[in-house]
Order: sequence, then C-alpha cells, then structure tokens
Amino acid sequence: MNRKIVISASIAFVAGILLTGVVLWSSAPSIMMLEDESPYDFETTVRVFEGEVAAGGWSVLQVHDMQEILAGHGHDVAAVRIYELCSSQYSAEILALDDERIVSPLMPCRVSVYEKSDGSVYIARMNSDLMARPFGGVISEIMQVAAVETEVVIDAVLSGSSQFAGAQ
Repeated sequence: MNRKIVISASIAFVAGILLTGVVLWSSAPSIMMLEDESPYDFETTVRVFEGEVAAGGWSVLQVHDMQEILAGHGHDVAAVRIYELCSSQYSAEILALDDERIVSPLMPCRVSVYEKSDGSVYIARMNSDLMARPFGGVISEIMQVAAVETEVVIDAVLSGSSQFAGAQ
C-alpha cells in the first residue's frame, strides 16, 4: 500500500512539473513581449510616439524603417518602424560597471510601431520589468525604472490624448 502511494505521488509530481513546463513554454511569448493597439493610424502613432519620447527626456538613437529596408530587398511588408531608445543616465549607470555590461545586448531599449493586415496599428516592446528581475542589483533596479518610464511614454500614446496627436 505504501509503495502505491509513493509511486502515485511520484507520477503526480512529474506530471505537475511537465504541465508547469508546458504552460510556461506556451505563455512565454505573451509574458516576455508586450503589445498594445494604438488609437491612431500608423503615421500619427509614429508622430505621437516620437513626441512623447522627447517629452519624456529620452533620445531616439536610431529608427529602422523595416518596410523600406525590406522593399529594397524585394520584399513587401506592412509598415514597421523599430525605435532604439536611450536614456543616457540609465545607460551610463549600467555601462560604467564591468559586471553589469553583460546586459549591453539589451541596450538600447527597443520599441516597435507596426501595422497589421487589417490596418490596425500596434506598439510592441520587450517586457523589460520582467526581464530585469533575474539579474538583481543595479541592472534590475535601473532596468525596472527605465521600463516604468518607457511605459509612461507608451501610455501617453495609447491614451489617445497626447498633445502631439494634432501636431503635423
């Protein structure tokens, strides 16, 4: 009788681990990446986003117009712009420390604005808050603050009430 309980408990334990693994694996993309629909068309979303980034004290280091880049290689895709954003203060705090430079491949922060086939426009980014936590220490602290500031910028776009919405 005791042996049956141990075997049953072992099977249940292994099944629980496997089920947890399947759930984590299938939900990882939706946890690691964030996507929100914009209330604006593509060009307005881009304009509002760029205005809010500047107003938030961040810099746009580079914009990759993937539609244009891929058109140059013979591919036709919907509008996609990938923004490389930087807060010099936060970047300097991380890059000044030897052990923290390991996260430099995650820098600068990237946010994309893209249009789907139905014409709806989205803003997507890595869930920096979640991604920062396992690092701990300075990396976690700075990336979490940066994540909050990035979300403030994006929330200003998504609210539909940005001061940059009417600007041309």
